[in-house]
Amino acid sequence: MPETTIVASSPVGQQLSEIKKGELSFLMFNKKKIALAAEITVGRDSDNNVLVDNKLASRHHCVIQKIKDAYFLKDENSTNGTFLNGSRIPPDKYVRLNPGDRITVGGETIVMS
Repeated sequence: MPETTIVASSPVGQQLSEIKKGELSFLMFNKKKIALAAEITVGRDSDNNVLVDNKLASRHHCVIQKIKDAYFLKDENSTNGTFLNGSRIPPDKYVRLNPGDRITVGGETIVMS
């Protein structure tokens, strides 16, 4: 499996979109560089693209989705919430992501790059 992504085995991972220079192109999680796709699911369940092995994470916790030329984060009504740069985001609302943003899911941190 390629080092650059843990989503390569998923249909979404196989459709990695082209990223313009200087824009978000990957995220860092557990010291791994993960290429951004049109949609990345995050949670404790094994069917997610990014698996968070933490009891505080919901089975389907949040989603990172590309809309037009930007990436957005949406909490999927998780039990303990999704945090962006230390602030809890509202459930079912899309919040725009920028390079350097830190997403916290169940005590684990994902960094946008």
